[in-house]
Amino acid sequence: MAEIIHGQNKFYVRDTENSPKAEITYKKDSEGNLIVDHTFVSDELRGQGIAGQLVEKVVGYAKQEGVKLTPECSYAKKYIEKNNLL
Repeated sequence: MAEIIHGQNKFYVRDTENSPKAEITYKKDSEGNLIVDHTFVSDELRGQGIAGQLVEKVVGYAKQEGVKLTPECSYAKKYIEKNNLL
């Protein structure tokens, strides 16, 4: 399993925060709720379930913080619905 790091409005898998191998990004609305807007996984990590791990990480973070999460990213939305995460 890849090490997932919590950065500035994102969870990512290294190389660096500015050039990650995989990431899921979010923004916060005026009430502090999370809006997931982008998921990316590099070719070298595709097919390993990394995108799903990133979605689960951001969902867990939202629950931990006691805020709502809205997936605008199509992958995150589909994964959350399929796995009944919210």
